[in-house]
Amino acid sequence: MNKRVRSIFDRLDDELDMVVISNYTDPFIDDTFFYVTGFETGLFEGCVAFLYPDGDCEVLVSRLEETSARKGSVDVTVFSTRDEFESMVSERLKSASKIGINAKALVQEQYRRLERTSPGATFVDCSEAILSARAIKDKDEIDRIRRACSIASDVARSIPSFLHKGVREYEVAAEIEYSMKRAGADGPSFATISSFGKNAAEPHYTAGGDMLAPDMFALFDFGARYKRYVSDITRTFFFGRPSEEDKALYETVREAQQIGFDAIEVGRPLSIPHKEVDAFFDTTPFKGRFIHILGHGIGLSVHEPLRVAPLETRVMEPGMVITIEPGLYLPGKGGVRIEDDVLIKKDGIEVLTSAPRDFIEL
Repeated sequence: MNKRVRSIFDRLDDELDMVVISNYTDPFIDDTFFYVTGFETGLFEGCVAFLYPDGDCEVLVSRLEETSARKGSVDVTVFSTRDEFESMVSERLKSASKIGINAKALVQEQYRRLERTSPGATFVDCSEAILSARAIKDKDEIDRIRRACSIASDVARSIPSFLHKGVREYEVAAEIEYSMKRAGADGPSFATISSFGKNAAEPHYTAGGDMLAPDMFALFDFGARYKRYVSDITRTFFFGRPSEEDKALYETVREAQQIGFDAIEVGRPLSIPHKEVDAFFDTTPFKGRFIHILGHGIGLSVHEPLRVAPLETRVMEPGMVITIEPGLYLPGKGGVRIEDDVLIKKDGIEVLTSAPRDFIEL
């Protein structure tokens, strides 16, 4: 029995004959496919997983992905042609009257094909049950995330050695991603954010050719991917001699992050850490400069739907992994963000990223 499959069915309001997880072409690949199969390598375009109430999981994979699929522990059936694939899907759906789908990750063309294949069936959106199951990480998932966090933390400690007058943003981004690969990462979690000076006021800045010069912030937001699971960390440094405002900006963000950590408690709504950090910022000279939510879930995706946000109604549960990333941004000058990954436990928290959070002047 696949415990992850059972976890999905345990959260369903409806009794279903099966749940179908269907991949399209890259980038429209459903991460849930890898959640239920555990496959560590392979792309699996155009492949599908059938989940059953008893916990069984069967996948239909192309011959291209057979070798990768055989490394897993789920039932694998291989198809060679698209007609053969359509026939296999039809055979499995013909006796099902109520079929679950992950509507939030399903391309319309795939849904229409399922409707044509099984015209008499009722299709039920299971995305909330799927996301709820995926929000609680099991030991294997936590181990992979922990390794991804360890890699990113080690690289974060090395960043000061990459910084010197005249280095360009994209050069540091390249060093960070290369260093993660050298340390055993499959690759970056996402395109590394490397921003100098006024560019650090853009939370989702794309690294460009600006050069590092004295008396500016240097902000880096990046993560490692390890066996499909990710980390997400941000560190901000100051190159040159900081002003009193620069120091205050940084220390305010650092204090806010600790407030966020302290607000994490099993059973409380995920909105509480954000609200407490936001309230703190409003007591400082930087009121109004916190312009995003405090955090989000991570796992197979760097932005899983779990949100540490003012309107989030979900409560914190053991096994959730979230980011806590307060930031303050001053347009035309720069910004500071400090981000760490946190495992929620029944008796507290474990901060999985470990690079220093002190104000570092270079």
